[in-house]
Amino acid sequence: FVAVAGSARAQPVAESTFDRVRRTKVLRCAAYPGALPYFQKDLATGEWSGACVDMAKDIAKVFDAKLEYLDSTYGNAVLDLQSNKVDLAFALNPTPARALSIGFTHPMIIHPFGCLSSKALNPVKWDDLNKPEIKIVFDLGSLHETAARRYCPKAQLTGYKTTDECTLALQSGRDDAHILAAILGLAAAGKNPSLGPYHLLGDPTVALPSCLGVQREPDTRFKEVVDAWLDMNRGTGQIRKRMIEGILQTGAKETDIPADLSF
Repeated sequence: FVAVAGSARAQPVAESTFDRVRRTKVLRCAAYPGALPYFQKDLATGEWSGACVDMAKDIAKVFDAKLEYLDSTYGNAVLDLQSNKVDLAFALNPTPARALSIGFTHPMIIHPFGCLSSKALNPVKWDDLNKPEIKIVFDLGSLHETAARRYCPKAQLTGYKTTDECTLALQSGRDDAHILAAILGLAAAGKNPSLGPYHLLGDPTVALPSCLGVQREPDTRFKEVVDAWLDMNRGTGQIRKRMIEGILQTGAKETDIPADLSF
């Protein structure tokens, strides 16, 4: 019989993030306009500032690379990583659904939850809000919604598409409390002091890791470098310092930051 030999073709191997950043000297970062204390874009100059911008610049220096920004959102950042538009996306909670499609670094901060509330309330624990007469708002599909439904099931719960809509509902007096992670709550109160103060809620403390999203790939060297940077800068207090600087950039004062808030 005659044997017919087929020629096997090797599939091209995609260049890893580590190799591409080292080769091009460019680190691509998802950036969220109007998302202080993490990101802020000056519309006149196009310059970016904020806590995550400072951190991204420092990570780029490790690779001897320049930083490039892609305007994005918290929701789109996952898609931007999947489609190889960016190498890093800051301030993402590592949910199981997201972990199916992207990788996550070590935590940047551990982010506690609480609320902004009407002046008539001074909540210190979740049960202070878990009452039938209390009206609570949150942005739909968020971890704010998850926390509200888990710890305040007796309250009147209303979801809105955006946090801005939640803020308007609270300002108008239609609702009593707006569930928000601490950094976002302090930023909202900094921009509009009439919303404050921000209340950390305990019993139990609800705090989730906020990580950097990276592309899921076999080569883990890029993630390992970023993890090392995070561990060192968190351990030496540099991440906390940058986060506080970003919070103050919103207009908040140091006295607005709860004494027991830790990152």
